[in-house]
Amino acid sequence: MIRNYIFDFDGTLMDTSPVILATMRATIQEMRLPERSEEQCRATIGLVLEQIPSVLFPEAGDISQAYAKTYRRLFVEHNQPGMAQPFAGVIETLCKLHEDGRGMAIASSRSHASLEEFIEQLGLQGMFSAVLGGNDVKHAKPSPEPVLTILARTGWQLEETLVVGDAAFDVQMGNAAGCPTCAVTYGNGTISELQAARPTFLADAFEKVLLL
Repeated sequence: MIRNYIFDFDGTLMDTSPVILATMRATIQEMRLPERSEEQCRATIGLVLEQIPSVLFPEAGDISQAYAKTYRRLFVEHNQPGMAQPFAGVIETLCKLHEDGRGMAIASSRSHASLEEFIEQLGLQGMFSAVLGGNDVKHAKPSPEPVLTILARTGWQLEETLVVGDAAFDVQMGNAAGCPTCAVTYGNGTISELQAARPTFLADAFEKVLLL
């Protein structure tokens, strides 16, 4: 029986892709990096910022810190009110899970401070037993460290904890930790990529986690 849930954030709970993609385009332009397609950029959503240059610009050498610093500055400029919105059914489903006494946590590659800002914006303060950002762990997704850290903090049993995300590395993280996993297909990952990661479940709408 699933008693607890560890959720990814971007692409799972909230549609932040418009502001992320706009910021990535601005970062690429300012740093005079080669243009990349929206599909290529979208495939990196969910990685910590420092990991992205090696994926998109392997020929550029080590620009990880410069890229992350530039992106963070430009994100503040592009993150206008209303640009990022929760996906359909997310708020209602989280409230239902909370009312039912289910444990909930977030494991994201976004910075901890940014996660807390979005959680406050959504009015979800106090609902999560743990909130883990990319800067809270040594090894980010797809390493199992974020999930194992949350399990250690909360005392949850891995077989009773469902890891939910929209990217292959969310599924890989949960699988590596030994938890059941659910890939949501409405986010940034393609169905073929998600299936290849071998999730326990696939869901085309967030509220379907209530049925698992």
